[in-house]
Amino acid sequence: MTQNDLSKRLFAEWFGTLALVATVVGSGIMAETLANNNVALALLGNTIATGAILVVLITMLGPVSGAHFNPAVSAAFALKGALSGRLAVFYIICQIAGGICGTLLAHWMFAAPLLQDATHLRSGIHQYGSEWVATFGLLMVIFGGIRHRPDAVAWMVGLYITAAYWFTASTSFANPAVTIARSLTDSFSGIYYGRYAVFYSGANAGCLACLSSCWLVICTD
Repeated sequence: MTQNDLSKRLFAEWFGTLALVATVVGSGIMAETLANNNVALALLGNTIATGAILVVLITMLGPVSGAHFNPAVSAAFALKGALSGRLAVFYIICQIAGGICGTLLAHWMFAAPLLQDATHLRSGIHQYGSEWVATFGLLMVIFGGIRHRPDAVAWMVGLYITAAYWFTASTSFANPAVTIARSLTDSFSGIYYGRYAVFYSGANAGCLACLSSCWLVICTD
């Protein structure tokens, strides 16, 4: 891999995660503003925007970097041997940095304070377990799609996250970088920063569970 190729890959992961988080946080602010205290309607608006941007970003940046935008996904690729450990670390750094930039961009676009302390508490064993389920399902969709319908992965991921917003108690963060970024906003999409470590653990538990139980069934020839 040339230095130019590496730069393109890392930029794609940074920019893609930035755009994803800016959409999640920005659409959450817009939805909360327009929904007139109707939480279900606000969540629906947030959901549609997130699913839609995932399809766009994966289609656009997939050929460049693989369009991970998610440390759990990069870790899974590394553990499977499809991504070097060194590159996975670089990916994860860019994803976290991009997510933080995405939150700041969303705040700026809506004339909100750039730096915020999140107060939206999301806790309880059921929500933590939901993150396990959400991440397990996401990795199943990605690797199953790559194995059987690589041309449909962008749509599969976008539709899965759209559904997982509603069938998980946690609204499917399923992404440590996004969780960290959302701990920096006190808007509709925010999460109290003291809880992101538990969500991170749930995401990685889902990653490891997927690796251990599904590799031979779905992901190998």
